[in-house]
Amino acid sequence: MPGQSKVAETIRQEFGRLDILFLNAGIVEMAPLEAWDESAFDRSFNINFKGPFFLIKALLPVFNNPASIVLMTSINSHIGMPNSSVYGATKGALLSLARTLSGELISRGIRVNALSGGPIATSLYQKLGMGDTELKALESQIPAKRLGKPSEVAKAAVFFASDESAFTVGSELVIDGGMSNI
Repeated sequence: MPGQSKVAETIRQEFGRLDILFLNAGIVEMAPLEAWDESAFDRSFNINFKGPFFLIKALLPVFNNPASIVLMTSINSHIGMPNSSVYGATKGALLSLARTLSGELISRGIRVNALSGGPIATSLYQKLGMGDTELKALESQIPAKRLGKPSEVAKAAVFFASDESAFTVGSELVIDGGMSNI
């Protein structure tokens, strides 16, 4: 894909090699099964799975040895939340990719791991049309009784990217305040 190749070339020109890749971009579209059409389905899979897959492929020549890839997935790949079938499937595919690429890329010195986030306090919920009442209802479903902080995800990503996790390969860290355990 042309965009991914341009990113890889820019990184090579500006920095030479790449030590860490944290892939956190994605979209969340929630709808019941009967509301999905192929266009919306393809949009979700293109952004949440196909884009990261081909970006990693394009970046292979510029990864350092050692290097670390951290993929941001979701607890929706583990739980059966209504209206999340396509979103959960895209994040499940990304989680599977972390596991399979960990075995494939470790011989190149590239470790791959995944973070599976639960409800994190970002602007996502406002974009989904949730107000204070809906957010309080969501928080009540989380054993920790609060949304996660972006800094908590960032610290986990730094751990996976650092030498502190040098022996951690193909692992998943769930950051959801206990939500996927209920």
